[in-house]
Amino acid sequence: MTTATRCVRSPVLGIDFEVFEGDAYIGPAIERGAWEEHETALFRAHLEPGARVLDLGANVGWFGALAVLAGCHVDCFEPVPRIADVCERNLARAMAKGPGKAVLHRCAASDRAGKAQIALARSNFGDNRVLDGGKAAPADMQGAATIEIELARVDDLVRGPVRVIKIDTQGSEWLALQGAAKLLDASPRCALLLEFWPYALRGAKPEALLAFLAERGFTLGKATAAPYPMAPERILKQALARDPVKGGLDLYGARGVPFHVLGLASRLRALARSVREA
Repeated sequence: MTTATRCVRSPVLGIDFEVFEGDAYIGPAIERGAWEEHETALFRAHLEPGARVLDLGANVGWFGALAVLAGCHVDCFEPVPRIADVCERNLARAMAKGPGKAVLHRCAASDRAGKAQIALARSNFGDNRVLDGGKAAPADMQGAATIEIELARVDDLVRGPVRVIKIDTQGSEWLALQGAAKLLDASPRCALLLEFWPYALRGAKPEALLAFLAERGFTLGKATAAPYPMAPERILKQALARDPVKGGLDLYGARGVPFHVLGLASRLRALARSVREA
């Protein structure tokens, strides 16, 4: 698999940012201006100088760099060595300009420490999936190369409280949360960005993940330009109505901090969407 990279200038970050040649999604989006525009806006709205941030599934370090440039301390988890190398260089570029600090953990966040195999996507370099012991790659990744990676519990490496948590681990979100239970308990005021992908979810049923977050006081909605609070049942219904393989929903949550952070216009659009959407 290619390891060739190039640097692009990101107007959002204001620094040169390294991306992979041949990546079909993340690199081109950053070159056009930003990766995950809505999630980026919500993420940045909750960043405060001196705050602690957690980024699980950091990939090339987009969200980590945002946190550093805002003056935050961010712990990034990225298990694939060649991707972690690029992430480390991007975080260093951010630290050379911004007042924040980043620590890169070269492992996948899980409910246990150990080792596992991860399947490597051919074109979407952000879609690498940890495999359950002895199991083959999922049907949509048949023939994918695999490598061995390290697993770790967040609670063994990071102490709370944290102000923002971002989890995009291609189906390992439940296991990552179980390994971060102490950190969650120590973070009563935090915002959350999480990929909710029932097709790829490991370790629990989709409704259990939503219930876990709701029971811990998170107000949840979709990570859009106009998010609105949604009941877990409504989120699950919308996620299951989508093409299962192409992905689920990017979720946004808040606990002890404001949910609406994108301004009055966004809040009014959110109200209209909450009525219109099923």
